[in-house]
Amino acid sequence: MTFSVDDTRGASLARRAGRVARAIACAAVFCGAATADAQAPAAAVPGVAPQMVNVAGRSATTLNGRWRSIIDPYETGYYNYRRRPDANGWFRDRKPANAQELIEYDFDQSPLLNVPGDWNSQQAELLFYEGTVWYRTRFERALAPGRRLFVHFGGANYQARAWMDGNELGMHEGGFTPFGFEVTDALEAGTHSLVVKVDNQRHPEAVPTVNSDWWNYGGITREVTLVETPSTFVRDYTLQLDPADPRRVRGWVQLDGPDSARTAVTIRIPRAGLSQTVTPDASGRAVVSFDARRLARWSPDHPNLYDVEIATAAETIRDRIGFRTLAVRGTQILLNGEPIFLRGISMHEESPYEARRAYSTDDARTSLGWVKELGGNFVRLAHYPHNEAMLRAADEMGVIVWAEIPVYWTIQWENPATLASARQQLGEMVTRDRNRASVALWSVANETPRDANPAAGPRITFLRNLVAHVRGMDNTRLITAALEHRYVGRDTIVIDDPLGEVLDVIGNNEYLGWYDGSPEKADSITWRSAFNKPLVMSEFGGDALQGLHGPAANRWTEEYQARIYQRQAAMLRRIPMLAGTSPWILKDFRSPRRPLPGIQDYFNRKGLISDRGERKLAFYELQRFYLELRAAHPDPGAER
Repeated sequence: MTFSVDDTRGASLARRAGRVARAIACAAVFCGAATADAQAPAAAVPGVAPQMVNVAGRSATTLNGRWRSIIDPYETGYYNYRRRPDANGWFRDRKPANAQELIEYDFDQSPLLNVPGDWNSQQAELLFYEGTVWYRTRFERALAPGRRLFVHFGGANYQARAWMDGNELGMHEGGFTPFGFEVTDALEAGTHSLVVKVDNQRHPEAVPTVNSDWWNYGGITREVTLVETPSTFVRDYTLQLDPADPRRVRGWVQLDGPDSARTAVTIRIPRAGLSQTVTPDASGRAVVSFDARRLARWSPDHPNLYDVEIATAAETIRDRIGFRTLAVRGTQILLNGEPIFLRGISMHEESPYEARRAYSTDDARTSLGWVKELGGNFVRLAHYPHNEAMLRAADEMGVIVWAEIPVYWTIQWENPATLASARQQLGEMVTRDRNRASVALWSVANETPRDANPAAGPRITFLRNLVAHVRGMDNTRLITAALEHRYVGRDTIVIDDPLGEVLDVIGNNEYLGWYDGSPEKADSITWRSAFNKPLVMSEFGGDALQGLHGPAANRWTEEYQARIYQRQAAMLRRIPMLAGTSPWILKDFRSPRRPLPGIQDYFNRKGLISDRGERKLAFYELQRFYLELRAAHPDPGAER
C-alpha cells in the first residue's frame, strides 16, 4: 500500500472517497487505511503497516520518554511559503553544514515533552492549542539478518506523519486507535532519528467532527514501541468461545511474511492442558478450534484469565485471555447464559487525579477501582476507544466494558470519506480489543440526530453500514449505540429510533432534572420502547461543584446533584426493559464548552468525583442504588 504527500491540508471529497474502497477491502483483516492525496512529490512513501495486535506480548523496546518538540501553528516545518511541501522540512532533523547555511529550527535546543502524554497539560501555553507539534527522538538499533522491525504507536491525536532518518514512513488519521510502520528496510546500524508531526486540528469531515464536549488533547498520547519480529510472524489472532457452541473455542491466527503458508503455529493454554498445532492456508491464516470444557468462564465476580501462548518455531507471543459468552433474550442481557444487570458509569479518558489524558495501568486501575467501589460491574468508555491498558485492567478486575468510536453528534453523514474514517477507526478498535473478555458491547454512535426521513436517511444508512462492518469482524459481542428519545404527550417517553432495529442492545441518554425539567419530573415519566430488546440508560445526571453545598433546589450544589440521582433511582426501578445503567459521569473532565467562572472553569462538573479525586454526595446515592440492585439481581456466578 502506498500514498503520496499532499500539498494542501484539506483533501478533496473525491480523493478522500477513495479510502472507502480500501476500508471495505480491509474489513476481513483490517489493514488501517492510508490516505491518497494529490499533487505529491515524485517519490511515494509506504503507508501504515497492517495492524499488529498485542504489542506488549512481543519482543519490544519502549521509545517512551522525553522527546524534543517544536510548536508549529503555521506548519512552517512542512510547507514552504507557497504552501507546497518542503523537501527540506523539519522532518530532515538537519544541522547547518557550515556557518553560512540557514536552518531555522533545532530539535536539540527545543523543549521536551513526555511521551506518552498530551501537550495541553504539559505546557501552560498549550492548554487550548490546536495545531501542529513536531516530536523527535533518537535511538540506536542494529537489526540481525532475517529480522523485521516496526515502530508502533498506541495512539496520536489526530493526524500523525512519521519520518525515520528523514524518509517518510506514512500517515495515520484517528486520535484513539493504534498504528505502526515497518522500518526494516530503512534501518541500518547506528543512531536513528524518528520525527513525528502531530496535528490535532478539528475538521468537519473528520471523526469526531468539530463539535464535541471533551478536551481535544493533542500529542502522542499513548506508548511508542519498537517491535522486532522474525521475517514471518504472527500479526493477528482471535480466540473466543463459539456463540453457537460454547463448548468450543474457535478463532484464527494470521501470519505475515514470505513463509506464511508454510509456518506451523501452536496455540497453548498450559493451565488447562490445551495445545493445538495448525497450518495456515495460502493467505497465511490458520483456523483454530478446540474443546473449551476445561476453561472456567470469565465474569465480574470471577474474572478468570488464562495465559495463552501463540508460537511458531521462531517466536512465542504471550497473552492473557478470558472466555465467556454474551447473548440477549428478550429484554435481558445474558452473560454465560445467565441474566446480568449492568451497574455502571460512563468515563472519559482522563487521569484520576489530574486534568490530563490517561494512559497508564495505574490510571486505569484507580478509575476502575472507583467503579468497583460504587458497586459497579460495568463501565462505558466514552466517547472513543480508550487506551489498551484500560481494557486489560478491566479484564483483570472483572469490569464489563462498553467500547465506542467517536461518531458523535452531527458528523457528515453523506461524506464517503467520513464513513471511511469511521469504518477505519471501528476496525482498528475491534482488531485491538477483540480478545479482551471484558469488552461486551461495541457502540457505533452517540446522540446522533434523526434524519428527516428516520428510516431511510443518510444517517441511518451510514450507521447501518457500521453495524454490518462490526458484525462482519466479530460475532461474539453485542452491538449498541446511545440513542435519543422523543416524547409522546407530556409524561411518556418513547424510544423508537429506527437504528434500534439493527442493534442488540438499546442505549438511551436522558437528562431529566438537568436539561429536562426538575428532578421531580422523573416521578411522573413512563418509558416505552419500540423494541423487545435490553435497554441500557447510557447517560443521566447533572452538574455539581464539589464542596459547594446549599439547598437541594439550587443548581450546582452537591445536594441538587444528589437529588437528581435519588429521583432517577426511583424512576429506573419502574422501567421493565431496563438491563443496565451508565450515568454521566465518573469524574469531572475538561471541556471548552463549559466556561462558567467559579463553577465550571472549563470543566464538565457532572462527575461523581471531582477532578482532584474527591467524592460528591451523588457518589454515595448511586452506590446505595447499586448495592440494592446487586442484592436483587446478583451477578452470574456470584456467591448467593
